[in-house]
Amino acid sequence: MNSEASFLRATGSADASVRPALPADAAEIARIQVVTWRTAYRSVLPAAVLDDWDADAAESTWRAAITAPPTPGHGVLVALERNTLVGFAAFGPPELTPGETQDAAGYTTEVSTLLVEPRWGRRGHGSRLLSAVADLAESGGAARLQVWLLEDDGVSTGFYESAGWAPDGWARTLDTGDAPLREVRWHALLGPETDMPEATR
Repeated sequence: MNSEASFLRATGSADASVRPALPADAAEIARIQVVTWRTAYRSVLPAAVLDDWDADAAESTWRAAITAPPTPGHGVLVALERNTLVGFAAFGPPELTPGETQDAAGYTTEVSTLLVEPRWGRRGHGSRLLSAVADLAESGGAARLQVWLLEDDGVSTGFYESAGWAPDGWARTLDTGDAPLREVRWHALLGPETDMPEATR
């Protein structure tokens, strides 16, 4: 990534684009996160997570992720429609599952979060974010992308499936203090022979 301007030209147009997140974006990222969770995940996430949302803490967390990422491989991108921030994605090296080793064929980058505010959905913003993450990960030496998805989240699994991803055989159960949540890991290979088709999210 030589400059923010060249990154914008590569990943968007005058009406829709993707760029690296700025510290000033943190509050809007936190707002989009809770709005999207409350709209799309009300039936699957514990009520306490959604109802006891600490906006200030979330904003601080995202500002730290933007200004002081834990490794050079971590990053946060935002999607824009004209000048309106409509979605975001965060990515970085994954924490390895017990018993798992890093793939000898190349490093993996994990999409830890990819959300588009529901009122801006179905305009390609999610696809542009995912494509930008893939480009940055590949340019940084990654050979594979992965993401953990809630097993009951049909919208997200449909989005990643339409982008050429598939489950890789790993699953985990999260203890939330309420009903346990089961997640399935999806992945996609990077490289010229495995370019992901456009999705529509």
